[in-house]
Amino acid sequence: MNDTIYWNVDTQNDFMRSDESFNGALPVPGARGIEKKLEELTSYARDNNIRVVNTKDWHNADSAEFSESPDYMTSFPPHCLAGTKGAEYVPATAPDDPYVVGWEEGSAFDVDEMLKHRNVTICKDAFDVFEGNSRTDKIVAAIAPARAVVYGVATNVCVDYAVSGLLARGVDVYVPLDAIKELPGLPLDATLDKWKSLGAKLCTVETLDSLLNNSEVRL
Repeated sequence: MNDTIYWNVDTQNDFMRSDESFNGALPVPGARGIEKKLEELTSYARDNNIRVVNTKDWHNADSAEFSESPDYMTSFPPHCLAGTKGAEYVPATAPDDPYVVGWEEGSAFDVDEMLKHRNVTICKDAFDVFEGNSRTDKIVAAIAPARAVVYGVATNVCVDYAVSGLLARGVDVYVPLDAIKELPGLPLDATLDKWKSLGAKLCTVETLDSLLNNSEVRL
């Protein structure tokens, strides 16, 4: 599946943890429950030499999405501050030797060097990775995937932007529904319906492989 990439969205401690191990700043309810599936995807990608693009919130204190009175739709409390444990990936998805692409002006970026790495990490300062890092379009163009398997959190915010953004750029998108989790209070069914209307294929981790290898399969 050299034409397929995995696209891991924001599976960071601040979103994935709210227990004795770590008190996340903005935990997605139930996110811990998808970690086994996330681990399966990470292991499969590693064992089959599939490139993984990992996105991560990497905010400064003055991030535009932070608010002292957040509406939890377009604004949120501070989270995933650069360099903190909350911004780190959970073990289930922690990328091995990634090429890290910062969003800050002047941060290093070399396409040839990036392509030597199986894991690429894109730091972002917006819900939409294509808006939150000016290099994202260049990264997708350089990798030139035909298909992307998108998973992570949160379904109705950053995952939605990733799915829609990749589809808009001509990449076929597959979403294992048991490897994503949504924030409450935001539209879920409408998000999934939109993805399907745009051409995304919805599946599970178990049925993903057969779907990727049989274009006639529709779930």
